[in-house]
Amino acid sequence: MVLGASLFSCSPGYVLRAGWEEARILARRRSMEDVLNDPTLDSTTRGKLEIVVQARSFAQQDLHLDVGDAYTSFSDIGRDTLALVLSASPVDALSAYTWWFPVVGRVPYKGFFTRAAAEKEQRRLEAQHYDTYLRTTSAFSTLGWFPDPLLNTVLRQDSVGLVETVIHEVTHNTLFVSGHVKFNESFANFVGSVGAVEFFCNRSQDESLCELAQSRWHDTVLFGGFLDVLWDDLSALYEEDLPYESLVPRRRALLQQAADRYRDKLAPEMRTRAFVRYDPTRLNNASLVARHLYYHRLSLFQQLYANSGTLSKAIEQVAAVVYDAEEPWGALERLLEAEVGP
Repeated sequence: MVLGASLFSCSPGYVLRAGWEEARILARRRSMEDVLNDPTLDSTTRGKLEIVVQARSFAQQDLHLDVGDAYTSFSDIGRDTLALVLSASPVDALSAYTWWFPVVGRVPYKGFFTRAAAEKEQRRLEAQHYDTYLRTTSAFSTLGWFPDPLLNTVLRQDSVGLVETVIHEVTHNTLFVSGHVKFNESFANFVGSVGAVEFFCNRSQDESLCELAQSRWHDTVLFGGFLDVLWDDLSALYEEDLPYESLVPRRRALLQQAADRYRDKLAPEMRTRAFVRYDPTRLNNASLVARHLYYHRLSLFQQLYANSGTLSKAIEQVAAVVYDAEEPWGALERLLEAEVGP
Protein backbone atom coordinates (compact mmCIF):
# COMPACT_ATOMS: atom_id res chain seq x y z
CA MET A 1 0.00 0.00 0.00
CA VAL A 2 2.84 2.42 0.85
CA LEU A 3 4.60 1.64 -2.44
CA GLY A 4 1.44 2.27 -4.44
CA ALA A 5 0.83 5.52 -2.62
CA SER A 6 4.36 6.74 -3.30
CA LEU A 7 3.94 6.15 -7.00
CA PHE A 8 0.82 8.29 -7.14
CA SER A 9 -0.35 11.35 -5.25
CA CYS A 10 -0.80 9.87 -1.80
CA SER A 11 2.43 10.02 0.19
CA PRO A 12 3.82 7.10 2.20
CA GLY A 13 3.80 9.29 5.30
CA TYR A 14 0.10 9.95 4.93
CA VAL A 15 -0.74 6.26 4.49
CA LEU A 16 1.39 5.36 7.51
CA ARG A 17 -0.35 8.03 9.60
CA ALA A 18 -3.77 6.79 8.48
CA GLY A 19 -2.74 3.24 9.35
CA TRP A 20 -1.49 4.39 12.75
CA GLU A 21 -4.77 6.20 13.46
CA GLU A 22 -6.78 3.12 12.45
CA ALA A 23 -4.59 0.93 14.67
CA ARG A 24 -5.10 3.39 17.52
CA ILE A 25 -8.88 3.21 17.09
CA LEU A 26 -8.82 -0.59 16.97
CA ALA A 27 -6.55 -0.79 20.03
CA ARG A 28 -9.08 1.19 22.09
CA ARG A 29 -11.97 -1.11 21.24
CA ARG A 30 -14.18 -2.67 23.88
CA SER A 31 -16.91 -5.08 22.91
CA MET A 32 -20.33 -3.47 22.91
CA GLU A 33 -21.51 -6.15 25.32
CA ASP A 34 -18.78 -5.30 27.83
CA VAL A 35 -19.50 -1.60 27.59
CA LEU A 36 -23.24 -2.09 28.12
CA ASN A 37 -22.56 -4.37 31.10
CA ASP A 38 -20.40 -1.71 32.74
CA PRO A 39 -22.32 -0.52 35.85
CA THR A 40 -20.58 2.87 35.73
CA LEU A 41 -21.95 3.67 32.25
CA ASP A 42 -24.19 6.74 32.33
CA SER A 43 -27.81 6.34 31.26
CA THR A 44 -27.57 8.71 28.26
CA THR A 45 -24.65 6.84 26.72
CA ARG A 46 -26.29 3.50 27.50
CA GLY A 47 -29.47 4.52 25.71
CA LYS A 48 -27.58 5.64 22.61
CA LEU A 49 -25.47 2.47 22.49
CA GLU A 50 -28.60 0.35 22.75
CA ILE A 51 -30.08 2.19 19.77
CA VAL A 52 -26.88 1.49 17.79
CA VAL A 53 -27.12 -2.22 18.61
CA GLN A 54 -30.75 -2.26 17.51
CA ALA A 55 -29.98 -0.31 14.32
CA ARG A 56 -27.20 -2.73 13.41
CA SER A 57 -29.53 -5.68 13.94
CA PHE A 58 -32.20 -3.97 11.84
CA ALA A 59 -29.71 -3.31 9.03
CA GLN A 60 -28.69 -6.96 8.99
CA GLN A 61 -32.00 -8.72 9.53
CA ASP A 62 -34.51 -6.42 7.87
CA LEU A 63 -32.44 -4.64 5.21
CA HIS A 64 -30.08 -7.59 4.54
CA LEU A 65 -27.03 -5.33 4.56
CA ASP A 66 -23.56 -6.75 5.02
CA VAL A 67 -22.81 -5.43 8.49
CA GLY A 68 -19.76 -7.66 8.97
CA ASP A 69 -18.20 -6.94 12.36
CA ALA A 70 -18.99 -3.24 12.20
CA TYR A 71 -20.29 -1.64 15.40
CA THR A 72 -19.89 -4.74 17.57
CA SER A 73 -17.39 -2.73 19.59
CA PHE A 74 -16.97 0.78 20.97
CA SER A 75 -13.86 2.96 20.84
CA ASP A 76 -13.32 6.20 22.73
CA ILE A 77 -10.64 7.99 20.72
CA GLY A 78 -10.06 10.59 23.41
CA ARG A 79 -11.17 13.61 21.41
CA ASP A 80 -14.40 15.18 20.14
CA THR A 81 -13.56 15.13 16.41
CA LEU A 82 -12.56 12.05 14.45
CA ALA A 83 -10.99 13.84 11.50
CA LEU A 84 -11.12 16.85 9.23
CA VAL A 85 -12.07 16.33 5.60
CA LEU A 86 -10.76 18.59 2.84
CA SER A 87 -12.24 19.04 -0.63
CA ALA A 88 -11.07 21.32 -3.45
CA SER A 89 -12.25 22.44 -6.88
CA PRO A 90 -11.15 24.86 -9.61
CA VAL A 91 -12.84 28.26 -9.37
CA ASP A 92 -14.22 27.91 -12.89
CA ALA A 93 -15.47 24.31 -12.91
CA LEU A 94 -17.59 21.94 -10.86
CA SER A 95 -14.93 19.28 -10.83
CA ALA A 96 -13.22 17.84 -7.82
CA TYR A 97 -9.55 17.83 -7.08
CA THR A 98 -8.82 14.17 -6.36
CA TRP A 99 -6.37 12.20 -4.27
CA TRP A 100 -5.31 8.65 -4.99
CA PHE A 101 -5.49 5.98 -2.29
CA PRO A 102 -4.65 2.28 -2.32
CA VAL A 103 -7.59 -0.09 -2.95
CA VAL A 104 -10.32 2.54 -3.47
CA GLY A 105 -8.52 4.56 -6.17
CA ARG A 106 -9.17 8.28 -6.66
CA VAL A 107 -11.56 10.04 -4.28
CA PRO A 108 -12.60 13.72 -4.14
CA TYR A 109 -11.69 14.33 -0.50
CA LYS A 110 -8.87 13.68 1.94
CA GLY A 111 -9.05 13.15 5.68
CA PHE A 112 -6.65 14.67 8.20
CA PHE A 113 -6.15 13.92 11.86
CA THR A 114 -4.75 17.30 12.87
CA ARG A 115 -5.99 20.77 11.97
CA ALA A 116 -2.46 21.92 11.23
CA ALA A 117 -1.98 19.27 8.54
CA ALA A 118 -5.41 19.96 7.04
CA GLU A 119 -4.87 23.71 6.90
CA LYS A 120 -1.41 23.29 5.41
CA GLU A 121 -2.88 21.29 2.52
CA GLN A 122 -5.73 23.80 2.26
CA ARG A 123 -3.28 26.70 1.91
CA ARG A 124 -1.30 24.79 -0.70
CA LEU A 125 -4.39 24.29 -2.85
CA GLU A 126 -5.66 27.86 -2.39
CA ALA A 127 -2.26 29.14 -3.53
CA GLN A 128 -2.94 27.25 -6.75
CA HIS A 129 -6.31 29.09 -7.05
CA TYR A 130 -8.57 26.25 -5.96
CA ASP A 131 -11.75 26.73 -3.97
CA THR A 132 -11.50 24.68 -0.76
CA TYR A 133 -13.90 23.29 1.80
CA LEU A 134 -12.75 21.96 5.18
CA ARG A 135 -15.15 20.32 7.61
CA THR A 136 -15.18 17.84 10.48
CA THR A 137 -16.45 14.26 10.37
CA SER A 138 -17.49 11.93 13.18
CA ALA A 139 -17.75 8.60 11.33
CA PHE A 140 -16.31 6.65 8.42
CA SER A 141 -16.31 3.19 6.89
CA THR A 142 -13.33 1.00 6.00
CA LEU A 143 -15.62 -0.82 3.53
CA GLY A 144 -15.37 -4.01 5.55
CA TRP A 145 -11.56 -4.17 5.52
CA PHE A 146 -11.54 -3.69 9.30
CA PRO A 147 -14.19 -4.26 11.99
CA ASP A 148 -15.31 -0.64 12.34
CA PRO A 149 -16.10 0.19 15.96
CA LEU A 150 -18.63 2.77 17.03
CA LEU A 151 -16.71 5.91 17.94
CA ASN A 152 -17.51 8.24 20.80
CA THR A 153 -17.60 11.10 18.28
CA VAL A 154 -20.80 9.66 16.77
CA LEU A 155 -22.67 9.77 20.10
CA ARG A 156 -23.14 13.53 19.83
CA GLN A 157 -25.97 12.83 17.39
CA ASP A 158 -29.59 12.36 18.36
CA SER A 159 -31.36 9.01 18.06
CA VAL A 160 -32.42 9.48 14.43
CA GLY A 161 -28.95 10.65 13.45
CA LEU A 162 -27.37 7.61 15.10
CA VAL A 163 -29.55 5.18 13.15
CA GLU A 164 -28.96 7.08 9.90
CA THR A 165 -25.20 6.95 10.45
CA VAL A 166 -25.03 3.25 11.31
CA ILE A 167 -27.12 2.23 8.31
CA HIS A 168 -25.32 4.67 5.99
CA GLU A 169 -21.89 3.32 6.88
CA VAL A 170 -22.73 -0.40 6.65
CA THR A 171 -24.36 0.29 3.28
CA HIS A 172 -20.85 0.93 1.96
CA ASN A 173 -19.91 -2.60 3.04
CA THR A 174 -22.77 -3.94 0.94
CA LEU A 175 -22.40 -1.88 -2.23
CA PHE A 176 -19.45 0.28 -3.27
CA VAL A 177 -19.03 0.96 -6.98
CA SER A 178 -15.35 1.72 -7.58
CA GLY A 179 -14.76 5.13 -9.14
CA HIS A 180 -18.32 6.39 -8.51
CA VAL A 181 -18.16 8.17 -5.16
CA LYS A 182 -21.18 10.39 -5.87
CA PHE A 183 -23.38 7.38 -6.55
CA ASN A 184 -22.04 5.51 -3.51
CA GLU A 185 -22.60 8.38 -1.11
CA SER A 186 -26.00 9.40 -2.47
CA PHE A 187 -27.17 5.78 -2.36
CA ALA A 188 -25.91 5.39 1.21
CA ASN A 189 -27.62 8.67 2.15
CA PHE A 190 -30.86 7.29 0.77
CA VAL A 191 -30.51 3.94 2.55
CA GLY A 192 -29.49 5.55 5.84
CA SER A 193 -32.32 8.10 5.79
CA VAL A 194 -35.09 5.77 4.66
CA GLY A 195 -33.67 3.03 6.87
CA ALA A 196 -34.15 5.33 9.86
CA VAL A 197 -37.73 5.98 8.73
CA GLU A 198 -38.52 2.27 8.60
CA PHE A 199 -36.65 1.63 11.86
CA PHE A 200 -38.56 4.19 13.88
CA CYS A 201 -41.91 3.93 12.13
CA ASN A 202 -42.09 0.12 12.03
CA ARG A 203 -40.26 -0.77 15.24
CA SER A 204 -40.33 2.17 17.61
CA GLN A 205 -43.22 3.13 19.84
CA ASP A 206 -42.12 6.77 19.76
CA GLU A 207 -44.18 8.54 17.11
CA SER A 208 -42.11 11.71 17.44
CA LEU A 209 -38.97 9.90 16.27
CA CYS A 210 -40.90 8.41 13.35
CA GLU A 211 -42.08 11.86 12.35
CA LEU A 212 -38.60 13.34 12.75
CA ALA A 213 -37.03 10.66 10.52
CA GLN A 214 -39.73 11.21 7.89
CA SER A 215 -39.27 14.99 8.03
CA ARG A 216 -35.52 14.74 7.63
CA TRP A 217 -35.85 12.52 4.56
CA HIS A 218 -38.50 14.85 3.12
CA ASP A 219 -36.15 17.82 3.55
CA THR A 220 -33.14 15.86 2.29
CA VAL A 221 -34.88 15.09 -1.01
CA LEU A 222 -35.95 18.75 -1.42
CA PHE A 223 -32.45 19.96 -0.62
CA GLY A 224 -30.95 17.47 -3.06
CA GLY A 225 -33.24 18.76 -5.81
CA PHE A 226 -32.15 22.32 -5.04
CA LEU A 227 -28.48 21.38 -5.29
CA ASP A 228 -29.08 19.56 -8.58
CA VAL A 229 -30.64 22.71 -10.10
CA LEU A 230 -27.87 24.93 -8.74
CA TRP A 231 -25.29 22.51 -10.14
CA ASP A 232 -26.85 22.80 -13.61
CA ASP A 233 -27.01 26.60 -13.41
CA LEU A 234 -23.37 26.93 -12.39
CA SER A 235 -22.29 24.41 -15.02
CA ALA A 236 -23.97 26.55 -17.70
CA LEU A 237 -22.16 29.63 -16.39
CA TYR A 238 -18.77 27.92 -16.50
CA GLU A 239 -19.38 26.73 -20.04
CA GLU A 240 -19.30 30.41 -21.14
CA ASP A 241 -15.55 30.33 -20.46
CA LEU A 242 -15.51 33.83 -18.95
CA PRO A 243 -12.33 35.51 -17.70
CA TYR A 244 -11.83 35.34 -13.94
CA GLU A 245 -12.69 39.04 -13.45
CA SER A 246 -16.11 38.55 -15.07
CA LEU A 247 -16.76 35.10 -13.68
CA VAL A 248 -16.51 35.91 -9.98
CA PRO A 249 -19.27 38.60 -9.86
CA ARG A 250 -21.51 36.49 -12.12
CA ARG A 251 -21.11 33.55 -9.79
CA ARG A 252 -21.79 35.71 -6.76
CA ALA A 253 -25.01 36.99 -8.34
CA LEU A 254 -26.12 33.49 -9.32
CA LEU A 255 -25.58 32.22 -5.76
CA GLN A 256 -27.56 35.17 -4.40
CA GLN A 257 -30.44 34.35 -6.75
CA ALA A 258 -30.30 30.75 -5.58
CA ALA A 259 -30.34 31.91 -1.95
CA ASP A 260 -33.40 34.07 -2.61
CA ARG A 261 -35.15 31.16 -4.32
CA TYR A 262 -34.27 28.86 -1.46
CA ARG A 263 -35.53 31.33 1.15
CA ASP A 264 -38.78 32.15 -0.65
CA LYS A 265 -39.78 28.78 -2.11
CA LEU A 266 -37.97 25.89 -0.44
CA ALA A 267 -37.49 27.01 3.15
CA PRO A 268 -41.27 27.31 3.77
CA GLU A 269 -41.64 23.66 2.68
CA MET A 270 -38.87 22.41 4.97
CA ARG A 271 -39.86 20.60 8.14
CA THR A 272 -36.55 20.64 10.04
CA ARG A 273 -34.54 23.58 11.33
CA ALA A 274 -31.18 22.56 9.88
CA PHE A 275 -32.38 22.90 6.30
CA VAL A 276 -34.41 26.05 6.95
CA ARG A 277 -31.29 27.87 8.20
CA TYR A 278 -29.11 26.84 5.28
CA ASP A 279 -27.48 29.75 3.40
CA PRO A 280 -26.54 29.00 -0.25
CA THR A 281 -24.48 32.20 -0.53
CA ARG A 282 -21.78 30.48 1.57
CA LEU A 283 -21.21 27.88 -1.13
CA ASN A 284 -18.20 27.76 -3.39
CA ASN A 285 -17.32 25.14 -5.98
CA ALA A 286 -15.54 22.93 -3.46
CA SER A 287 -18.35 22.94 -0.91
CA LEU A 288 -20.98 22.38 -3.60
CA VAL A 289 -19.04 19.47 -5.09
CA ALA A 290 -18.58 17.99 -1.60
CA ARG A 291 -22.22 18.34 -0.60
CA HIS A 292 -23.49 17.19 -3.97
CA LEU A 293 -21.79 13.83 -3.41
CA TYR A 294 -24.46 12.98 -0.85
CA TYR A 295 -27.52 14.60 -2.43
CA HIS A 296 -27.39 13.83 -6.14
CA ARG A 297 -30.63 12.65 -7.79
CA LEU A 298 -32.17 11.44 -4.55
CA SER A 299 -35.59 11.65 -6.18
CA LEU A 300 -34.64 8.64 -8.31
CA PHE A 301 -34.03 6.57 -5.20
CA GLN A 302 -37.26 7.88 -3.69
CA GLN A 303 -39.14 6.86 -6.84
CA LEU A 304 -37.62 3.39 -6.72
CA TYR A 305 -38.53 3.08 -3.04
CA ALA A 306 -42.12 4.07 -3.77
CA ASN A 307 -42.28 1.48 -6.54
CA SER A 308 -40.62 -1.24 -4.50
CA GLY A 309 -42.67 -0.84 -1.34
CA THR A 310 -39.82 -1.75 1.00
CA LEU A 311 -36.28 -0.50 1.42
CA SER A 312 -34.80 -4.01 1.40
CA LYS A 313 -36.30 -4.68 -2.03
CA ALA A 314 -35.06 -1.33 -3.35
CA ILE A 315 -31.54 -2.10 -2.12
CA GLU A 316 -31.62 -5.51 -3.74
CA GLN A 317 -32.76 -4.06 -7.06
CA VAL A 318 -30.08 -1.34 -7.08
CA ALA A 319 -27.32 -3.78 -6.18
CA ALA A 320 -28.40 -6.14 -8.97
CA VAL A 321 -28.28 -3.54 -11.75
CA VAL A 322 -25.27 -1.41 -10.79
CA TYR A 323 -22.80 -4.02 -9.58
CA ASP A 324 -21.26 -4.64 -13.02
CA ALA A 325 -22.53 -1.47 -14.71
CA GLU A 326 -20.07 0.98 -16.22
CA GLU A 327 -22.31 3.91 -15.31
CA PRO A 328 -24.53 3.29 -12.24
CA TRP A 329 -26.86 6.26 -12.76
CA GLY A 330 -27.76 5.03 -16.23
CA ALA A 331 -28.40 1.56 -14.83
CA LEU A 332 -30.72 3.04 -12.21
CA GLU A 333 -32.62 5.03 -14.85
CA ARG A 334 -33.09 1.90 -16.97
CA LEU A 335 -34.37 0.03 -13.93
CA LEU A 336 -36.99 2.71 -13.29
CA GLU A 337 -37.99 2.81 -16.96
CA ALA A 338 -38.45 -0.96 -16.98
CA GLU A 339 -40.70 -0.74 -13.92
CA VAL A 340 -42.89 1.90 -15.57
CA GLY A 341 -43.11 -0.12 -18.78
CA PRO A 342 -44.02 1.01 -22.32
